[in-house]
Formats: sequence, C-alpha cells, structure tokens
Amino acid sequence: MKTRKMPDVISRILFGAVIFALAQLCAFAQSNTPCPRFPVGSTIIEPPSLFSQHGVLKVNLTYETIVDPDGNTRFCFMTPDGKQSPTLHVYPGDHLILNLTNSVPAPSTSSMAMTMPGTVCGTATMNSSSVNIHYHGANVSPTCHSDEVIHTLINSGETFKYDLAFPKDEPPGLYWYHPHVHGLAEAALLGGASGAIIVEGIEHLQPAVAGLPQRTLLIRDNPVPGNPTPGGPNDVPSWDVSLNYIPVPFPNFTPAVIPMKPNEKQLWRVVNASADTIIDLQLQFDGKPQPLAVVGLDGVPTGSQDGTRRGKIVTKSDILLAPAARAEFIVTGPGESVKNATFLTVNVNTGPVGDNDPTRPLARIQTSEDAPEPPLRIPAVFRKAHPQRFEGLESEEPVKHRKLYFSEVLSDPNNPLSPTNFFITVDGATPVLFDANNPPAIVTTQGSTEDWTIENRTLENHEFHFHQIHFLLLEQNGAPVHPQDRQFLDMIQVPFWSGTGLYPSVKVRMDFRGPDIGDFVYHCHILGHEDNGMMAIIRVQPHPGYFPKRKTQRRK
Repeated sequence: MKTRKMPDVISRILFGAVIFALAQLCAFAQSNTPCPRFPVGSTIIEPPSLFSQHGVLKVNLTYETIVDPDGNTRFCFMTPDGKQSPTLHVYPGDHLILNLTNSVPAPSTSSMAMTMPGTVCGTATMNSSSVNIHYHGANVSPTCHSDEVIHTLINSGETFKYDLAFPKDEPPGLYWYHPHVHGLAEAALLGGASGAIIVEGIEHLQPAVAGLPQRTLLIRDNPVPGNPTPGGPNDVPSWDVSLNYIPVPFPNFTPAVIPMKPNEKQLWRVVNASADTIIDLQLQFDGKPQPLAVVGLDGVPTGSQDGTRRGKIVTKSDILLAPAARAEFIVTGPGESVKNATFLTVNVNTGPVGDNDPTRPLARIQTSEDAPEPPLRIPAVFRKAHPQRFEGLESEEPVKHRKLYFSEVLSDPNNPLSPTNFFITVDGATPVLFDANNPPAIVTTQGSTEDWTIENRTLENHEFHFHQIHFLLLEQNGAPVHPQDRQFLDMIQVPFWSGTGLYPSVKVRMDFRGPDIGDFVYHCHILGHEDNGMMAIIRVQPHPGYFPKRKTQRRK
C-alpha cells in the first residue's frame, strides 16, 4: 500500500506544532526555577508518570517553593530529575515508598508546638515551612509513616519516609496526593502542590474503557493577580484556575488546547485539585452540552460494588466536582462539522456568602486526523475481577445513626470584618475549632456500619470529605437519590442554606468494615474552611474478633 505524500504546507504546520509542544515540554522540564508553569494557551501535556515494579513504587520527592512574577507563592513536589507532580501508578496490593525532603526555606519566626508528647510523627513543632502528604481517597492505614495527617510534620531540611500498603481490594481508579498540615493546607494547594495517583485495573470492572487512550487532567486554583474583589459587573472569580499547570487567567480566560482526532474516544481522568474552587464540568460542541459517559467517581468504578463486579456507565451532561473530587469518563471528540468544541466549568451558585465560581473555559478541543494521542492507553487485557472492597454495604444494617452539621460564626461578633470560625459538629455537642490535640469527636468500632446525616446550617456550600474510607450516598434533603447516583464517594457537596426552612442535608452510609483502625479525620474540603477549624477526629477502635471476610486474587 502506497503512502500519500503530505502537502508541504500541512507538513510544515504539523512539524511546527510538534516542535512547539516539544519546546514547551523541554522548557518546563529543564527550567532551573522551581514549580514552573506553561504559557497561557498551551497544548495540554500529560503529567510525567512513575510506575510500580514488582509490587513496589519507590519515589523521591522534594517540596519546593518560589514567588512568581504576580507575587503569588507557588509550591510543588519535584523528583530529582526535574519532574513536577508526577502521576503515581500502582496496582492493588502494591507498596508506595515515598521519601519526601522539605526544601522550603526555614522561616525566621519561631516554631510552635503542634502535638502532645507520644503522638509526634516526624517533628513536634510546626512553622510556616511545615509539610506532610495526604493520599486522598486511598483506603490505607492512618498510622505514622502511612496516611497520617493529624500529627505528621516535616520541617525545612528534614526527610521523611512514607510506606503505604494499598489493599488488594483497593478499587481501581483515580486518587491524588497533596499537603495536609492544618492551617497551611489552603496555601499549599493554591500554590499548586498536588499530583494524581492511579490504581490500575479499571478495565477489569469496566470493559468499555479497554484500549482507550487515557488523559489525566488536574484542575488547580490560585489567587487572581492583584486580588480584585470577586463578583461585580466583571464577574471576577474568587480564584483563577489552571489545567495541568496551564493558566486560564481572568479576565480573558484563554483556554488550554486538547488535540483529538475527529470522533475519537478517550478516557479522561479529572481531579479537582483546587483548594477552594467548585467545578461543574461540561463538554460543549457549538454551545450544546455533550454526553459524558462516567465510569468512575472518587476512585471507585461506578456501579461496581453491587456484587456483580461489573461497572455501570452513568451518562451525564455535566459533572459537579467539589474540591478534591474526581471523575473518570469517556469522551467522544467532535466531528469535522463542529466549529467550536469547549471543555468548561459552568457557573456554580455557592450561596450568599460563598465564593464566585463563574462559567469559564478550561480547554478547547482542536481536531485533526493527525492529532497526537495521549502517551498512555488503558490495557485491552481482561482478568476476572476480585471481590470488591465495599460489596454488601447497601444491604448492611447500620449499628448507629448520627447527625452532624456545618456551622460558622465571626470570631468577634461585634466586628463584621473579623475572621470567620468554621465548625463541623456532632449534633448535641458544643462546636469546637479543630486542634490536633482534641479528643475524638466520634468513636466507633472496626467492622461496623453507620448512617450519617450531614446538614449545612450556613449560607455557603460546604464539601464533606472522609479520610481512609468511602461512603455510600443514600439521600439528599431527606429524599432517596436516584439509583444511578447511589455511588461510593469520599467527597459530597452539601449546598448552602437559604436562611429559612429546612437545612440542606445528605445521608451517607459509612463503611468501617475494613482493616484501618486508629485516629483520622473528616472535614470540609474547601481548605479555607478546613484551615479555620472545620475538621474533627474520629477514632476507629479495633474489634477483637475482626477478620477480613473478603478474599482477593493475587495479581498475576
């Protein structure tokens, strides 16, 4: 079969596009400046990937910072060879061994005691350079040197070793990592310190993704230069956003570029890695919303935990992603007749005192028969799925029903300009600001299931997140959710209260049947709220007769 020579003009255009993309990548990777960013309007480049071998992924990262030309402080995780925020690929049952060195300069101010003797993990004092890592969504141990965030502190010049054992029944899907020092978490995320984790194997539960090119996209937020007042006639957002470190800045909102072949199917894996910004994803062709075939939410393949061990596609025209939420969905690229294909976030009403999260594009889809594909594909090899981690939860009888609520008050009621204190409280208890030395607000026992109702008694949205486990969404505002929305999540939005009538609420079933015991946390994942008190500790006590019921197959 003869190959047809490409016209010189097209050849030059494609050659130029390739050279431009390579130049972007090289400039990004070889920059001597920590925490580099791509130019506005750049073509999307996949985050660098690191893969486990023989059941282990060993990673060395440094935590670094720089002040950018706009005066914003950036933070990032870097590998020794200059990769920023690599995607970590593991399999169920793997170990992640991560050595983190804190290269953020030590502050001139003195440190303050963070934890009581006997609970120290790392160092005992906190300052503005302190960092740790939360492995968001992972169902791993909350003990020291694993996914422990209450007492773990790594200060300037220190190195700390994480050793996480992913369960053999960890759902395959999208997770992520980010700093979680209370009081510093918002600044770290606004600075860009975050990366994706992919637990491999989704194709065994959802064959529709097998063989598809996969694209990992991280949405981050950061301060708008000059800190203009949000809202108003110019619809100034509370925060700017970026896509894979390509800024989409106010006021022009110039989008990034995603190349695709016409009508090509791809699996997009999207993390809302924002500190504070709520995202409502939509794909529009010439202004018309397109169907998004959702195959995973918060790391769990949709519909996969009902005993069939086969995921179910949920078709959506938009996907609401609270800060820290994740979605995996199949996208069909635009045909040749489409003039304008846009991946965007639509306006989110966050309440009378909430942030301004306006409609704005994230990327434009640029179609070409010669468009480069993402570097990674989902394998087209199938294996019988092993028993799933949350199977049977829906039919479990909860041993406890609890009500919790979000609330907030001015720290000085007589001063309307004073900072706001944020709380998450068990109904009947006294609201308290989070402190690492607080006693647990809730104590439960390994092996139990509980139903929790979470109310929002404030005039802005809050985002409920639970560490170490997932929960099953049962009800919203007292009404059962549609069967396709009864998914296993670690993030759920509780909308704002109007000021009259019933408080908005969600009801979820908590799953404490796994092996994880000890102290961990739940909180609002708008990190400005979490940093200012909206977090609490739960203690899961060991059950003397606990024995895992689930059997899993060893990965071949």
